[in-house]
Amino acid sequence: MASLTPSPPPPSQWDVIIIGSGIGGLIAGALLARYGKRVIVCESHSIPGGAAHSFTRQGFHFDSGPSFYCGLSDPTSLNPLRQVLDVLEESVPAIPYDPLGHYHFPEATIPIYGNLERYRSAVAQLTPQGATELKRLEQRLLGLYDALKEIPPIALRADLSLIPLLLTRHFPALLKLLPQLPKIQSSVGDLMRDMQDPWIRKLVDLECFLLSGLKADGTIAPEMAFMLGERSRSVIDYPVGGSGAIVQALVRGLKKWGGTLRLNAHVEQILVESGTVAGVRFRNGEMLRAPIVISNATVWDTYTQLLKPSDLPAAYRSIALQTPAVDSFMHLHLGIRADGLAGLTGHHVVVHDSEQDITAPGNTCMISIPSVWDANLAPANHHVVHAYTLEPFTGWQRDNTYETRKRQKAEPLFRALERVIPDIRDRLVLELIGTPLTHAYYLRRYQGTYGPAIAAGKGMFPSCHTPISGLYRVGDSTLPGIGVPAVAASSILCANSLRDRE
Repeated sequence: MASLTPSPPPPSQWDVIIIGSGIGGLIAGALLARYGKRVIVCESHSIPGGAAHSFTRQGFHFDSGPSFYCGLSDPTSLNPLRQVLDVLEESVPAIPYDPLGHYHFPEATIPIYGNLERYRSAVAQLTPQGATELKRLEQRLLGLYDALKEIPPIALRADLSLIPLLLTRHFPALLKLLPQLPKIQSSVGDLMRDMQDPWIRKLVDLECFLLSGLKADGTIAPEMAFMLGERSRSVIDYPVGGSGAIVQALVRGLKKWGGTLRLNAHVEQILVESGTVAGVRFRNGEMLRAPIVISNATVWDTYTQLLKPSDLPAAYRSIALQTPAVDSFMHLHLGIRADGLAGLTGHHVVVHDSEQDITAPGNTCMISIPSVWDANLAPANHHVVHAYTLEPFTGWQRDNTYETRKRQKAEPLFRALERVIPDIRDRLVLELIGTPLTHAYYLRRYQGTYGPAIAAGKGMFPSCHTPISGLYRVGDSTLPGIGVPAVAASSILCANSLRDRE
């Protein structure tokens, strides 16, 4: 007589399944593979990299997202990404440059240098008082940076083992950090309450916005301190081959240490059994089992698309899904003729209207022209251009007005580019316009968002842990937050916490 007892599921060939091959997913996967885990990274797209992937059209090689990096060519850099590459025994050739770019306000254009004396000198030409106030802010932020740098990001973890680690290996650094503790939970705005110069306040607001998507009052001081410290104490550099070269280095690291990357593998559901993660199910119905699953998707996508509502405690899920989000983007990816553009710099930020909030859609436009540094990104005598600005997701749909609306919403980007290259429209060889729908579709990000808008003093980014045993999260909706260095740090925290787990 046949047994009525169900047979147990087959043993898993994987220790860890990671959903998403963005920077966060690749770093978590590569580190865990380096630590001896059997890891598979599952990516819905046909190419890895998430928001940092590169793509090619007609010989032009474009970054889809991040284009500003520090410390890639500096072995002493504190950039978590650089430290991960060292652990993986990988490297990315990079080209140093300074100034890092120019900020174009309606009333003035200012070069932005990593060298702080040159930076303040440029500011002093517009406002001597502002330059004095800027130096005072720099000293406050760099004091915090100098204290934080004593504890390398690659050593950190997100479990209780962190406490004995800090006490035994980094006790002198903890003592040095004590005087800086009030700044750790402060906003950048808190550190500049005594600064009166309106131009400097506007400048710092812009720098914070470029970093976190929030102005100075909403940006935590450690984030700004790290950025200022790295760009002034290390080196500003651009990876040869663009952001895709970083992605490929992480993929090499993952595979070198025995990990697997699976593309065109759309995870539809995280499997949960009795409150414990069991694996994943793909869109085609295939299932993989593992005792650990790490989601590199956003908090909204993880908790609404990948999990069933019943998988999470109702109150926890409700609070998590109330996390505010930064808007999505309009993008321009252009290929242009480069004749007559000698002396062009690679990064530009254009603010159209000083009376309007810098966070208003279309008012602040970011521009990257990386072929200034790496000529191989474009055909001979041409440049690649990436320009983008915030744009809400609400109201966008693919109807008969879509193409017209795309053109209208791209217009602020073209006007911004004309501040840098006045005849940009006449130089066009290739034009690609992306909308929030594009951003959401290709990156599988909730409403195409840049990430959570968690303001300093009004909440904290959650850790990698979830209420479901065996399920973890990494990426820009976990601690420490938005940006490539922060995302890399989130994956370090998670991977190190799982390093010794059987």
